[in-house]
Amino acid sequence: MKRICTLILAAGLVFGAATGASAIDFKAKGAWLMGFGVGNESLTSKTSLNGNKTKADNSDTFAAQQRVRLQLDAVASEALSGTVYFEIGNQRWGQGVNGSGAALGADGQVVKVKNAYIDWAIPQTDAKVRMGIQAMLLPNVAGGSAVMDTDVAAVVTSYKFNDNVSLSAFWARPFNDNFPGGDARYRGNPQGYLDNMDLFGLMAPLTFDGVNLTPWVMYGAAGKNTFTTANGNAYGLITADGNPAQTLLPYSAAMATGRLGGTSKAYGNMFWAGLPLAVTMFDPFNIELDINYGYVEGMGRYNVQKGQNGPTVRGSTERKGWLAKALVEYKMDWATPGLFGWYASGDDSSVKNGSERMPSVVPNGSMTSYMGDGNMGWLRQDYGVDYAGTWGIGAQLKDMSFLQDLKHTFRLAYWGGTNSTSMVKYMPNAYSWTNGVGATVPYMTTKDGLVEFNLVNSYKIYENLEMNLELDYLVNCMDNSTWKKAQNPTSFQKQDMYSAKVVFAYTF
Repeated sequence: MKRICTLILAAGLVFGAATGASAIDFKAKGAWLMGFGVGNESLTSKTSLNGNKTKADNSDTFAAQQRVRLQLDAVASEALSGTVYFEIGNQRWGQGVNGSGAALGADGQVVKVKNAYIDWAIPQTDAKVRMGIQAMLLPNVAGGSAVMDTDVAAVVTSYKFNDNVSLSAFWARPFNDNFPGGDARYRGNPQGYLDNMDLFGLMAPLTFDGVNLTPWVMYGAAGKNTFTTANGNAYGLITADGNPAQTLLPYSAAMATGRLGGTSKAYGNMFWAGLPLAVTMFDPFNIELDINYGYVEGMGRYNVQKGQNGPTVRGSTERKGWLAKALVEYKMDWATPGLFGWYASGDDSSVKNGSERMPSVVPNGSMTSYMGDGNMGWLRQDYGVDYAGTWGIGAQLKDMSFLQDLKHTFRLAYWGGTNSTSMVKYMPNAYSWTNGVGATVPYMTTKDGLVEFNLVNSYKIYENLEMNLELDYLVNCMDNSTWKKAQNPTSFQKQDMYSAKVVFAYTF
């Protein structure tokens, strides 16, 4: 009898669990990337300091790596669901250090939570809420977001008034509780003191017949210890997607983070605004225009030497500027030709008034596919570039197709700088401009330039399997004579960059 009761109880538990689980609809999707590439990732081959030559390009010319992303949605109803998004990688084949796990034995710890959030609708309303770690992309057109495109912990609410007007608001917390506490240099500030950075934004998507625009604004506040690390350096906290020293500080201040002075301000104000506009009413023309402005309040000053054996100048950490980018396309049967370009404000000749380049949190420019991330720039970097302090113009033939399931895109672009040549005098050495390579573009003056070529070939092998073959070349037109005015008597031997890679992408 006891056995019968036990079996009945076990069956009840099984069927009860099945009944409970049946109320949730689980959906899975993901992507596997397998990539193989050759190329070089340095615009300098050799550098020289006090006559001592150093090889600057030490990276491997060949790389093989993989990445897996898996997303699981638990859908209870149209009003409630939860999502968790895992990433495995990047795993560089043969690499065992740093937890990559692609060396012999393949036992690295590389499983990461990329997103984890819930979606729910406020009862009896059309308002929707998403809270948790999520992808946040500020409204943009014409080549990606120039301000923020990343994963961040946030709460986002949205409401659709009608078919033409919607409104979204968010609070995001990119940084908090990273300050390790301090000694006398920080006046005894305890761990986690004034180290949070919070962002608040409003977006108003407006959709009309043939015209879409989304005006948006974002306010931010960053505590004075937000980016202070254990060794006393400010802005030393670099994340997987962003580098605040490169995108929030003036460039010369970023080069001297250990010399930033203190401030009596508890928090520094930040502000951004944007107006992306897309016009499709003139079909087959597609017109896109995006205008952005950004401001970051100065939090302390810093000392920097001007030129070789020059005076010490007191610089401001304030940064503000603007950026405009545009794209015009004409869709044809066999391809979509287009023209694109951008212009961003640049630094003037003084550090005393801060920087005139537009600040950003995590920029993700994608006008091109080598310096940017217009295709699968994954083998080089996971995110795009910062257009601040540059201008550019380019042409493209997009999605050319002469055979079924095979497409080609060709781009040609010129990059120029908008920063004053006098800013070179505040840089430590003649190759300081290279510091941005890999996470953003080089620091470019009005006499510097780059020429970029892209050829992207995409072949759909199966419905869910695509092969990308990308060929890139970047001509180095940086001006040697301009950068000889830096603080130290150094020199560099520049070189072009190139890349050839094939990426297999399985998505479901």
